[in-house]
Amino acid sequence: MTSNYDDHDLPQQRPDSRRAPRRVRDFFSVPAPVKRVFDRFPLLTYPANDLPHHAGSGRSGNQLFVFIDAAGARRGRPSFNPQCLKWQAYLRFMGIDFELVPSNNHASPSGFLPFLLPALPVGTDAPIPSNKLQNWAIEEVHCEEEQQLNVRFEVYSSLLDTRIRNAWLYHLYLNHENFEAVARRLYVDPSTTNTAVRFALAAQLQQAARDELLKSSPYIDAGALEAEAAEAFEALSTVLGDKDYFFERPNPGLFDASVFAYTHLILDQKMGWKYNRLQQLLSQYKNLVQHRARLLEFF
Repeated sequence: MTSNYDDHDLPQQRPDSRRAPRRVRDFFSVPAPVKRVFDRFPLLTYPANDLPHHAGSGRSGNQLFVFIDAAGARRGRPSFNPQCLKWQAYLRFMGIDFELVPSNNHASPSGFLPFLLPALPVGTDAPIPSNKLQNWAIEEVHCEEEQQLNVRFEVYSSLLDTRIRNAWLYHLYLNHENFEAVARRLYVDPSTTNTAVRFALAAQLQQAARDELLKSSPYIDAGALEAEAAEAFEALSTVLGDKDYFFERPNPGLFDASVFAYTHLILDQKMGWKYNRLQQLLSQYKNLVQHRARLLEFF
């Protein structure tokens, strides 16, 4: 497991070696027998990991690799990760069949989930990353309507990618109660049984959330994040209006899947939230709650 910082980020303290006691230098020196072993077998840098072995030959359908437990994958349940759930829902809305495969970022060729291994052409092992899934899906079902994305789509997508996502990051990773009850259970504990590694992984996840939030603000204000999420929910409720799906579409599309990825997880009691201010804010907009329930029927 790698750390979240490089050596150059650490304070560089170089004491005068002439003043260092001999016993300190001896303590950090490599014993001769160990040095001879490494001289014979020098450290090597190995290439990137191949795809999981079970995902290769012999598969009969499309495989979507997402954050999910084995039981959820067998039953086709929604992923507990918003990015994974977005594409899981979108492919289902498009009528594309696929098998869910529990995975993690370390198993992904791009370093991020989700990714898909297509059933066709037969024999291919070339994965499709999330940023190419929409184009692949459009080609699969020959749906030209999906290509007609307009400015409204991009504007409202920014609400999801910034205001709601930022509130989600704080809600899940930086609220202590939620981190212990939800994030640790879903992301940390399944990764390893080693206590020290779990501690380090938990710290990395929380620090990554802090770093992401500090990109847009000099400090993290929970109240401000919740207020921005509330404004985003209000805007989404306004654009949905009394329609079944966003932008007056007859069927759910990518934006519906993007909204559902957050609204479902925020409202899902099975997530085990201890503090759920986002649920209180979202529940004020009945059309968004009904939109989530309507799309949940696909699962």
